[in-house]
Amino acid sequence: MILEIANSAKFRDLSPCKIVPLLADEGRYIASESTFYRVLKDEKQLTHRHKSAPQKHHKPEAFTAIKPNQVWSWDITYLPSQIKGQYFYLYLMMDIFSRKIVGWSVHEQESANLASALMTQTCLDEKIDQKQLVLHSDNGSPMKGLTMLATLEKLGVMPSFSRPSVSDDNPFSESLFKTLKYHPTFPRMTCFESIAEARSWCEKFAVWYNDQHLHSALKFVTPNQRHTGEDKTILAKRHAVYQMAKKQRPDRWSGKTRNWTPDDMVALNPDKKRILNTDDICLKNRAA
Repeated sequence: MILEIANSAKFRDLSPCKIVPLLADEGRYIASESTFYRVLKDEKQLTHRHKSAPQKHHKPEAFTAIKPNQVWSWDITYLPSQIKGQYFYLYLMMDIFSRKIVGWSVHEQESANLASALMTQTCLDEKIDQKQLVLHSDNGSPMKGLTMLATLEKLGVMPSFSRPSVSDDNPFSESLFKTLKYHPTFPRMTCFESIAEARSWCEKFAVWYNDQHLHSALKFVTPNQRHTGEDKTILAKRHAVYQMAKKQRPDRWSGKTRNWTPDDMVALNPDKKRILNTDDICLKNRAA
């Protein structure tokens, strides 16, 4: 009787916590809610019962970069203006291997057309070949707009998207935006007077970040040094200095010296089961 009632046209979309009170309104008591739940569970019917079942979003595919210009991440963030409720929009693209800001622009609105133009110019600046690059972003309308997707297809760039409302799927861009907005010169209180001022500030920030910022995730070299490969020489020299210091005063070290070996791989949304490398990317693009 419980199964017959729970699967009837009237109650098939409802959970036991709603079925039992409605039966009571009709003057009927069949069983308690816990009994309804137990019977439905035994029959493997204790799932989402409503017709509008929630959409499942799977974690995006994992990619690795072993050199620059293999995997980029991009996003848009707000820049405050002096008019309440009005913002400027910073479009920012970065390379996850080197953390270099490879492209940016500031506009008064979010648009797939503007994102497409920035992507095209950035690929030209970095000399990106067909089927060389993965571009990761969130699910915003500029990221998934038809113009942007058409541009990525034309450029031979593989798109990758975060799950809706899951910022951890786009960690590199989120981390960069935090660095940007906590920079001492960012006008948190005074805001930007004009879009020209916003663009001027972003230009200075990009130069500082790429050429002067000693990035903690890069063993304290700059993104540009990592992007050009200079980091290997710099870190090797640091290692030699530490080895010499240990040789001169071995009593100051209880174990190994500091590890200055550069990381040879950076993963985006790493998956223990499978991480796509560059060869996988190329094969997948060719198959598509």
